[in-house]
Amino acid sequence: MPELSKRSQVAIGIALVLLIAMTRGSHFPQVNLPSASWSVFFLAGVLLRPRWVFPALFLQTTVMDIMSVGWVNAGHHCMTVAYWALIPAYGSLWLGGRLYARIHREQLSSLPVLAACMAGSALVCQFFSSGGFYWFSGRHEDPTFLGMLERIATFYPQYLSTMAFYVGIAAVLYLGVRAASQLQAQRDRRA
Repeated sequence: MPELSKRSQVAIGIALVLLIAMTRGSHFPQVNLPSASWSVFFLAGVLLRPRWVFPALFLQTTVMDIMSVGWVNAGHHCMTVAYWALIPAYGSLWLGGRLYARIHREQLSSLPVLAACMAGSALVCQFFSSGGFYWFSGRHEDPTFLGMLERIATFYPQYLSTMAFYVGIAAVLYLGVRAASQLQAQRDRRA
């Protein structure tokens, strides 16, 4: 796992919670960014040590989803029994982040490993989220395995590119902060 102080982890945790709040649903109509939820769960797995972070983030997303459709409109298109497939879906992202954290090295050669862990965990997430909705929502008549694969082929590239966008920004920020810390350490040694 990247070496992060407790203070840094708290700051990152707050940033991730705010990122979900700003990009999920229609709570901030002036902010029109794609949902960062997948990225947040993956990055939480990479950067935050406490295991309770996963259920806390899932609770946040669930509450936000309920707030966006309202208690009265619980029959909203996405609010079905299939919603609970998001637990293993987001869990696969978080576990993918945990896997990457274990094999992370402070080298640029870690970037292809990061990309592979991200893409693999996103694919598993897509199987659970899109597949779960396809099979269990009651919104699709006579679901078939081929029909599920078509949905995954349709939605996976879009979700992966959005996730790559946010994870890429996080990687650049991480490298920038790390480089600045190394420069400061060099200056301190010279002084």
